[in-house]
Amino acid sequence: MQFGIFSVGDVTPDPTTGTTPTEAERIKAMVAIALKAEEVGLDVFATGEHHNPPFVPSSPTTMLGYIAARTERLILSTATTLITTNDPVKIAEDYAMLQHLADGRVDLVMGRGNTGPVYPWFGQDIRQGLPLAVENYHLLRRLWREDVVDWEGKFRTALRGFTSTPRPLDGVPPFVWHGSIRTPEIAEQAAYYGDGFFANNIFWPKEHYQKLIGLYRRRYEHYGHGSADQAIVGLGGQVFMRKNSQDAVREFRPYFDNAPVYGHGPSLEEFSEATPLTVGSPQQVIDRTLSFRDHFGDYQRQLFLMDHAGLPLKTVLEQLDLLGEEVVPVLRKEFAALRPAHVPDAPTHASLRAAAEARAAGGDSGAGDAAGPAGTAS
Repeated sequence: MQFGIFSVGDVTPDPTTGTTPTEAERIKAMVAIALKAEEVGLDVFATGEHHNPPFVPSSPTTMLGYIAARTERLILSTATTLITTNDPVKIAEDYAMLQHLADGRVDLVMGRGNTGPVYPWFGQDIRQGLPLAVENYHLLRRLWREDVVDWEGKFRTALRGFTSTPRPLDGVPPFVWHGSIRTPEIAEQAAYYGDGFFANNIFWPKEHYQKLIGLYRRRYEHYGHGSADQAIVGLGGQVFMRKNSQDAVREFRPYFDNAPVYGHGPSLEEFSEATPLTVGSPQQVIDRTLSFRDHFGDYQRQLFLMDHAGLPLKTVLEQLDLLGEEVVPVLRKEFAALRPAHVPDAPTHASLRAAAEARAAGGDSGAGDAAGPAGTAS
């Protein structure tokens, strides 16, 4: 099982000091957090993609390419790559380039984002969000899997004899997770292609995510990719830790109360009761995270949100020390002991390459997709 962190890259004032980091400081802090993640033994660092204040990560591949040069084994991912407002050709080329620079340590989460105005900024109509996501992703898959593509769809100009460059490393495209917090059509899309499904698992009660993950698992099996419990699931989580749980609650409360995303609403205690937010000791984080398996079944990736709401970099790095030293080693052991042998690990470039080589040896090229889940034109 993979463990890591994801950052949305918000620039938020520290409510205890009134200090707001500059964009440069926040960007460099995200890099420092990624380097720390590798240092403490985590597997994944993922950045969001946003094109509006108060967020800074508008160019994930730029940041991840820089981090790739300074790390050796960390998997570089996204918390969202905007499949609706980015041109699939640009996504195909940017992430293939990143693959080569990072020696394959790349995957990504496809999503539609959480900011409505981004659509017209990039010449799109939010009312077409779902059809855009379906069509653009189908084209992206073909660009990665076919050397020469002829394409005609609804939302972009046609392609004739087009080859995206560079080609995916070793002929193996990056693994894709589809991220959604409320849309069953995206769970269906992930299941159709045999891709991963990432549930952010932050703002809603477990019952909400159980419905989406349950649908994805059932449809994954329906499409013949394996049994429902072999589907590739990732979860988010939100934690703040101190050795003593009372200290954690006292220190985090002002950040929670003033956070743009959930401040000035339910109390910290109410929010912690209703959602997976865990504020307490490392043991409480371990116990709460292990309960995710009871709710969602065996899963392959757990990412934590830890650098938001104005928390200073020093505090975030302390959190990562606790996560790497006291929490993740226990979680690795416990999840491994509970997982049945037939449930796969999270895909990596090495495992995908081995599978591709096995298919080639068996005479199955595995190239191309005739149509997307909604019958997208090809």
